[in-house]
Amino acid sequence: MRRPRVPLTLMIMTIDRRMVLRGLSRAAAAGLLGAALAAAEAGRSSRSRSARPVGPSRPSRGRDVAVAAARWSAARPDVVPRSAWHPDPAHHEKPSLSAPSVKAVFVHHTDSGNDYSPGDVPELIQSFYNDHIESRDWGDIGYNFLVDRTGVIYEGRAGGVDNAVIGAHTLGFNVGTVGIAAIGSYGGGEPVPDAMLESIARLCAWKLGMYGVDARGSTVLVSTNSGSRFARGTRHVFRVISGHRDGYCTRCPGDSLYARLPDLRARAYDLQDRSAPAGTLPSVVPPSFVRRALS
Repeated sequence: MRRPRVPLTLMIMTIDRRMVLRGLSRAAAAGLLGAALAAAEAGRSSRSRSARPVGPSRPSRGRDVAVAAARWSAARPDVVPRSAWHPDPAHHEKPSLSAPSVKAVFVHHTDSGNDYSPGDVPELIQSFYNDHIESRDWGDIGYNFLVDRTGVIYEGRAGGVDNAVIGAHTLGFNVGTVGIAAIGSYGGGEPVPDAMLESIARLCAWKLGMYGVDARGSTVLVSTNSGSRFARGTRHVFRVISGHRDGYCTRCPGDSLYARLPDLRARAYDLQDRSAPAGTLPSVVPPSFVRRALS
């Protein structure tokens, strides 16, 4: 039996009605879903707020650093200002740049001989300065500090005593590090004077302690120059007190001084104040982080 023909107008009206109803159903479902999600999110937010302790907010990163610094602080040693060896106020060096913090120290020797008296030191440092700005175009002396064989500490690069001034001492690893130069030659078995070693240890303990760094610890540094021992961008784990040769292809700071670095770390650690509460920053890089850094 043939079905009766449905007028075209009625057919279109039926289709439109079905589409409208289907759309309304989807909108309703979406609305219900949205309402459910909103309710769930509100519940989570409410639970989260109710779970938070009432009281002071979490200490800021700056406060964390301050607590860590207090734990590893050390007394500031006496430092002879650069005016003692560079008294010319008319000469203006290139402005020094600073890093956010100090993560490590690189120990050097000037390899300039050991036959000098304390009175010769200002002229010696001025000669290093002249070489660095004239022959190497560094804009200032590369070392942040220099220490003579009697243990006197001298300011090197301008502004770097109390700040994390970036020097020019360890190619590829100048940012966030301090360069300390022992004035003399220690590559041929010459003994390192005790007074010199003590002053370098005091300087390391104080400068690292300012930034909450354990003198015995390790840190990850990233090479900024492929002329260093490591290609640019390479992450490498250094002891926070390292020798120049650890970051650059050189024999500096000489075999004698390099062999004393373990003693230097131990003495610097002894000088740091560990009586303050432990901070939130690690003094030694965790092994898991070292593995990630090297992967």
